[in-house]
Amino acid sequence: MKIKQSSELKDLLERYYLEFHQKGFIADDPISIPHQFSIKEDIEISGFLAAIIAWGQRKTIIRNANRMIEIMDNSPYDFILNHQESDRQKAVGFVHRTFNSDDLIYFFHALQQLYKYHGGLEVCLSPKANESMKEKFSNFKQLFFQPEHLQRTEKHIADPIKGSSAKRLNMYLRWMVRSDQAGVDFGIWKSFPTSKLMMPLDVHTANVGRKLGLLDRKQNDWKAVEELTENLRKFDANDPVKYDFALFGMGVNGVLN
Repeated sequence: MKIKQSSELKDLLERYYLEFHQKGFIADDPISIPHQFSIKEDIEISGFLAAIIAWGQRKTIIRNANRMIEIMDNSPYDFILNHQESDRQKAVGFVHRTFNSDDLIYFFHALQQLYKYHGGLEVCLSPKANESMKEKFSNFKQLFFQPEHLQRTEKHIADPIKGSSAKRLNMYLRWMVRSDQAGVDFGIWKSFPTSKLMMPLDVHTANVGRKLGLLDRKQNDWKAVEELTENLRKFDANDPVKYDFALFGMGVNGVLN
C-alpha cells in the first residue's frame, strides 16, 4: 500500500484507530490488569507493574501480572504503602522472563519509597515545564533506584539518554494520561498533557510506521520514538499517541502485508 498524500494517510490512521480502539481491546492486553480496579492508586500501581513485565506473549504477561496482584493481596496501594519487609517474601519464586523475585521485591520497596516520600507515580513521572520526556524518564530511573539494590534490577527501567525506546514506560503513560470515550485508557493523571506523550515503539508500530513513511530511522531507539511521534503530531497535535492503536493493530493483523 502506497500512501501519497497526508490527507489520505490521516484518513487511514483515523480509520484504524477507530477500528482497534474498542473496549474489546482490553481483555487480551496487559491494560486489563489495572482495569480490575477503581481506586486511582490501585490503577496506577497495578498498571505500572503490568507494564514493566509487558514483553513476550500477552497471555503470559497477563497471567504473571495477575500473580503480582495476588502477591499484593489484590490491594496494590494498601500493600505498597503498608507492607513490611517480611511481606515481600511472598514474591519469592516469582519469575517473568528475566524479571525475577529479586526484582519484584525491590520494586515493592522502591514503590513504597515513592509513595511515602515522593508523592507517588504521577508526581514522579509527570514532566516539569521545561523537562523533555527523555530527561523525565532518566530522572525517574535515578530516583527509583536510590535505595540499595542489585545492579541487574536496573535493566527493568528504561533510560532514553542511553538510547532505549522506553516502550513500556511510554505505553504505561498512555494508559494513565489519555482520556477517551471508548474507556480503554484511563485518563486519571490530569497534571500531564496528552500532547507530551511519546509513542510506545515496538516491532509492530515501528514496521508499520516505516511502511507508511512515518519513520525513516532503522533502529528502534529513542530517536525513532521522537521521529515517529513528531510525524504523528502533524495529524493530531494534542493526542498523537492515539495512533498507537492504529499502528499496532495494523501490524498485528497484517494489514499492510
